[in-house]
Amino acid sequence: MLLVLGMTIILFITEIFRVDIIAGIVMLSLAWLGLVSPAQAFSGFGSNAVISIVGVMIMGYGIDRSGAMNRLSIAIVQLAGSREKRLLGVISTVVGLISAFMQNIGSAALFLPALLRISRHTQIPSSRLIMPMGFAAILGGTITMVGSGPLIILNDLLKQGGQEPFGLFSVTPLGLALLFSGIVYFLVFGAYVLPKRTEAKDTISPQQELIETWQLQSYIYCYSIPPGSPLTGKTREDSGLWHTYNLNLLAIMEGDDGFYAPWRYTRFEAGQELGLMGQKQDIVRFAGDHGLTFQEGSNIYKKMLAPEKAGFSEVIIRPRASIAGRTLRQIALRKHYSVEPILLLTGSKEQRTDFSDQVLQPGDTLIVHGPWNAIQILGDDPDFVRLTPVETQSTGKERTALLCFLGAITLAISGISLSLSLLSGALAMILLRVIPISEAYRAVDWRTVVLLAGLIPLGIAMDISGAASLISSQMMMVMQGSHTLLILIAIAVLTTLFSLFMSNVAATVLLVPLVMLIGASTGIDPRALALLVGVCASNSFVLPTHQVNALLMAPGGYHNADYIKAGGIMTLIFIAVCVGIIYMYF
Repeated sequence: MLLVLGMTIILFITEIFRVDIIAGIVMLSLAWLGLVSPAQAFSGFGSNAVISIVGVMIMGYGIDRSGAMNRLSIAIVQLAGSREKRLLGVISTVVGLISAFMQNIGSAALFLPALLRISRHTQIPSSRLIMPMGFAAILGGTITMVGSGPLIILNDLLKQGGQEPFGLFSVTPLGLALLFSGIVYFLVFGAYVLPKRTEAKDTISPQQELIETWQLQSYIYCYSIPPGSPLTGKTREDSGLWHTYNLNLLAIMEGDDGFYAPWRYTRFEAGQELGLMGQKQDIVRFAGDHGLTFQEGSNIYKKMLAPEKAGFSEVIIRPRASIAGRTLRQIALRKHYSVEPILLLTGSKEQRTDFSDQVLQPGDTLIVHGPWNAIQILGDDPDFVRLTPVETQSTGKERTALLCFLGAITLAISGISLSLSLLSGALAMILLRVIPISEAYRAVDWRTVVLLAGLIPLGIAMDISGAASLISSQMMMVMQGSHTLLILIAIAVLTTLFSLFMSNVAATVLLVPLVMLIGASTGIDPRALALLVGVCASNSFVLPTHQVNALLMAPGGYHNADYIKAGGIMTLIFIAVCVGIIYMYF
């Protein structure tokens, strides 16, 4: 068993294979060597942790797709701005405090979609924000006695040992100190320990991928038409917007009323706000020629053109489509579909300037911009095939999605099995049509599932083979008679090591009775040592074996080396804070 454990550590450090392949090697090796039965080797796929993370992934995706996280991400950006350190501090604080009363994987999953949107909006690589948020979620679980599995079970173990259980907030000073130290650590050293890579390829949003693939001008310029402007009274076609200035008019807003992709006969009036897209020099030339006024903090962007309201889509003309052989002008694309044509690809010919009179052929590709509901309707038309998924649809499902998520978390807090609670919430989202079942399957990152399921038998094998008991008892024998601080450090280190390779709850169950005996024999308060184990069971930062780290590995594009680098220092800080505070208070 110790040889397998050593092999596992080496494989994770060297990254010879992907983490899920390493987990598969470990899982099968344990079975072939007879350290666990085949049923125990594959038990991870039905474990509480794995089912929980599947439920969390589906619900996180559903919340994001419902549009609920847009408001949260906008609120965070408004509060923290676009500065990396300020965003990191605000997000980590909020997530950490929520984790005090919610399972840490739940709080991390709740904020992950918003964080990815914030990353795209501020152009800060997601790898710079996701890991601090995940660490804060883990640290926040130590603020109350219901914030993490080890602390929840700790009181039961104390009662079994004849000790007085802790109150709900007994651990709060220690938990707050840990959360504060984690936030300060990333604020001070984040620039040195966090990877600077951009998002993982498979986590780039469909919109961002579309923009990068076609090199689209995605910045939206907002101008208003002042009284006396030469543009007043002209139609869109007369203004030469597209064929003279190479600009796309995405929307017009007047007062509280607005409409997308104005038709070619739409007339401009003083007081209207325009949403324009194109090259900056062309925008400046058009605005100068017509005396337009640049709108700072424009209503048209907030209410009509923000990413949660509208975006790009790639569509293909179907074979035998009724519109084949006709032009955009003839089918009145803007008038009938409320989308603005941006680019046309016919064969190998790419057109970005006015192609209103270009005859459409089956197989032609169109890039359009418009509101999400209009793009949804366009994709449902039998003449088109929509290739780009709709980013966000405000279909009134935001509250439903949040209620499903909060309902699942409430069930978990009330004592229902975490896996049963979270998977029930995921199924509720599917039944209530927040997301279709096909998208629910795509929402699951199966690499993460295999990683967790493959490593769970490792903990089982360590337990039933006696390796865990051997390591702990031998270490404790060596520490007998040592200074109190050395004993505390040894217990903290041992708990941390066990939590990396087996369930943190299992590590707590295994070590708490042992350390209580050590406390009784050395004169150290057994409750203090038990609390040290319960808290240090959450000290899982060096490898992506904790549920939260496993969940965030793919979205952040992290490697094992990233966790070793940033998590190694965090682990030492965690032990120092825990040992120091428990030594002073107990």
